[in-house]
Amino acid sequence: MKQIITFIIAFISVFSFAQEKDKAELLALKKANNYVYEGNALAEEDNFISAEMEYRKAISENPTTITGTYNLGTTYIGKGNFDEALYRLEEATKTATSKTEKHKAFHNIGNILMQNKKCKEAVEAYKNALRNNPTDDETRYNLGLAKICAEQQQDQEDQNKDENKEDKKDDNKENEDEKENQDNKDKEGDKEEDKKDEGDQEKKEGDDEKDEEGKPKDEKEGKGDEEKKKDQQKPKPQPGQLSPQQIKNLLEAMNNQEQKVQEKMNAEKQKGVKIKTDKDW
Repeated sequence: MKQIITFIIAFISVFSFAQEKDKAELLALKKANNYVYEGNALAEEDNFISAEMEYRKAISENPTTITGTYNLGTTYIGKGNFDEALYRLEEATKTATSKTEKHKAFHNIGNILMQNKKCKEAVEAYKNALRNNPTDDETRYNLGLAKICAEQQQDQEDQNKDENKEDKKDDNKENEDEKENQDNKDKEGDKEEDKKDEGDQEKKEGDDEKDEEGKPKDEKEGKGDEEKKKDQQKPKPQPGQLSPQQIKNLLEAMNNQEQKVQEKMNAEKQKGVKIKTDKDW
């Protein structure tokens, strides 16, 4: 009997605690809804700062409320703060319990991504929205636009990649040509250097051969010295005396004169004229 009484008391305590918990949750939900309502009113008046404060109060009272999170995200869209709006709407997709709520959140996420020119990501967002509400024509229309935009972006990316490849190929070609030209110049320089070295070596070998064969340079120098000695040994003419060369020239002149005289005498004899042989004094 005592055990039964204890069980009944425990059951009543648990039931009372559950009721108190339910009451607290209902009160928090009620407060959150009130804050959302006030936030909506302020947002309609374009008072986004005050509306944001009310939505944050709603989330603080009931973190799982989808309405507060979703409305806060749409408020950021109105303010142009797309990054914060995207963050809040993504939170809404995680906490949403109905397909309708998820559809709206994904739809607005797609709109934000399109605003940011992220067409590929927008396609996926619109697809998720249609999975939760396949009959929404607006979402379907936006999905078509997002696909066209994504294809254009992909084509542009491919074109840029091709251009980059061509530019890189041209740069590599230019670098290869420059390297080849430099290599050719280096080779020509090496050839010229080798030729020069070969010429110097041949010249050196020739000089060595001449030195071994009798040192002709020294012999030539020796001959020159001998000729200089001979010239020094020749008797130099004294002042008032004729040099041997002068005497030789004089004798040749006398012989020539004598020959002329003889030729003249012979010519006179042939004419019969007597020629004097003695000179007049």
